[in-house]
Amino acid sequence: MEAAPSNPTHNIISTAPSAAISMNSSVATHRNPLRVDWPTVDGPLGLSEQESVNHARRFFNFGFLLLPWLWAVNCLYFWPVLRRPSSYYHPDLRRYVVRSAIGFTVFAVILSSWALTFSIGGERLFGHAWDKLVMYNVAEKYGLTGWI
Repeated sequence: MEAAPSNPTHNIISTAPSAAISMNSSVATHRNPLRVDWPTVDGPLGLSEQESVNHARRFFNFGFLLLPWLWAVNCLYFWPVLRRPSSYYHPDLRRYVVRSAIGFTVFAVILSSWALTFSIGGERLFGHAWDKLVMYNVAEKYGLTGWI
């Protein structure tokens, strides 16, 4: 009969006689061989890791073509990659997903600040140019409100 270990934080998980991982700080840096993690939110039905890198790269690049919502889609679809440390998945995959998150955040901040400035500032901020900027004045100018 074996004696109980003196330090309970050094318990050993063994999947094979030659493979042992200590339960102390080194567990965070190694993949658990019993657990399969997928880079996409749809798990085993999703893409492999190499296909994921290709898709993440496409979403990231097409986001620069005035399609920033693709950055948001990239972040949502590869959500597990954002939640894990950088060493857990392919480094290129994490790089594209994190950059997409940064790009969408910058876009959302710029769009929100413009919308708030336009709606809160109004005529006081823009002066006489306000009549040319407001959409309902443009619709009246071209006779697009007659059907209402």
